[in-house]
Amino acid sequence: MIVAVRLCLAALLALATPALMGAGLPVADATGGEESRQILVMLTMPAPHYRPNSGYGGDYGDTASQAARHRMARRIAARYGLELRNGWPMPVLGVDCYVMVVPPGKSIDETIASVARESGVAWSQRMTSYVMPGKLGGAGDPLYPAQPTAREWKLRELQQRVTGRGIKIAIVDSRIDVAHPDLTGQIVANENFVTGGSAAPEAHGTHVAGIIGAKAGNGIGIAGVAPGARLMALRACREVEDGRATLCNSLALAQALQFAVQHQADVINLSLSGPRDELLEKLLDVALAHKIAVIAAFDQSRPDGGFPASLHGVIPVADEALQSLPAGVYGAPGRDLPTTQPGGGWALVDGTSYAVAQVSGLVALAGGRGRRPLSANLVRGSDGRVEACATVFGPATRCP
Repeated sequence: MIVAVRLCLAALLALATPALMGAGLPVADATGGEESRQILVMLTMPAPHYRPNSGYGGDYGDTASQAARHRMARRIAARYGLELRNGWPMPVLGVDCYVMVVPPGKSIDETIASVARESGVAWSQRMTSYVMPGKLGGAGDPLYPAQPTAREWKLRELQQRVTGRGIKIAIVDSRIDVAHPDLTGQIVANENFVTGGSAAPEAHGTHVAGIIGAKAGNGIGIAGVAPGARLMALRACREVEDGRATLCNSLALAQALQFAVQHQADVINLSLSGPRDELLEKLLDVALAHKIAVIAAFDQSRPDGGFPASLHGVIPVADEALQSLPAGVYGAPGRDLPTTQPGGGWALVDGTSYAVAQVSGLVALAGGRGRRPLSANLVRGSDGRVEACATVFGPATRCP
C-alpha cells in the first residue's frame, strides 16, 4: 500500500515538472582535508565596539582597534605555527572570530587549549561540521492534495484564517532557488556565508523553503505551510559529492545566525544536526533571549538528540514515522513530501529535515495571530505528534 501511494505521488510530480531528480542525500558526518584542521579563535572586542546593530562592511569600529586585533591574531598564529586564514566580526557576542589552520602532525586539541590561554582570547574551538538529514525521494496548487499536512493538519482550513503574514523565517541552509516560480516574491533576504563553490541553487535549501513558504493559489506546484510568511535565504551550507550530501561548518552557521538576529527574524529553521559548538550555542542563546523561535532536527543516532536540538529552548523535531518519539520531541510529517526543486520543478523528499520545515511553518502560522512568544504556541499530543489546530488557535480551541 505504501509503495502504491509513493508511486502515485511520483506520478503527480512527474506531470508537474519536466525533470524529477531521484538522487538521494545521504547523511555523512565527515569532512576531510584542511577543514578538519581548522580552529576558530575568538578575540574580545573592546566595549566601545560592541554594537549589536552594527553590520559587516569590511570596517567596524575605529581603524586602529581593528588593526590591533588583526595584529594580535597574526601574533598568535605565528607563535603556534598556525596559518591565519580570515576573520569575521561577531558583534552580537562582542568578539572577532578568526579562522586558523593547525598544520598536520600538530595536536589540534592541545593547540586549542594553548591558544585559549592567550591574553585577549575569549575562547578557541574546533571548526565543527554539521549534516542535513534528508533525501530526495491548496486550491489552485495541483500538488496540494499530495501534501501530507493537507490531510493531517487540514492546512486549507487553517490558511483560510492565518497564513503567517508578518512573520520572518530565517532558513539557514544551502542555496535556495529564489527564482523558482513557487518562491518568487517570498524571499526578503538572500545572503551567502559560504566561501567559494558554485552560484547555482542547491536542493536541500530549496526543498526546505518550498515546504515552509511556497506561494498558495498561484496555479502551480504546492502551497507552503505558511505562504504569507517572508523568508530569509541564508546560505551557510554547501552540497558535496555531486549533491548527494549537504554539509555546514560552525563559522558559516554563526554568520547566518548573527544575520538572523540582527535582522529580527521571528523563526530560525535549522534542519541540521551535529556535536555541541560553543560559538553556535552562545549565538542561539542570544536568539532565544530575543524570543526568536528556533526549530532544529532531532538526531536519534546521538545520545542527546544532537545539537542544536538538545539546547534548552530550541524546539526539537523528528519525523513522526519514528517508532517512538522521546519526551519533549515534536513529531511532524517527514515522508513523501512534494516540494520545490532547483530549476523550477518539484520533487518528492523524505527526512527529519523536512519535518523541521513543516513545524517552522506551523509556528509562523501561530505567530500570524499575534500570539507570542512563538515557541510557546507549539502543542504536542500524547503520541508526540504536533497538533496543528491547537498550535495555531490555542489548546482550548475545539478542533476537529
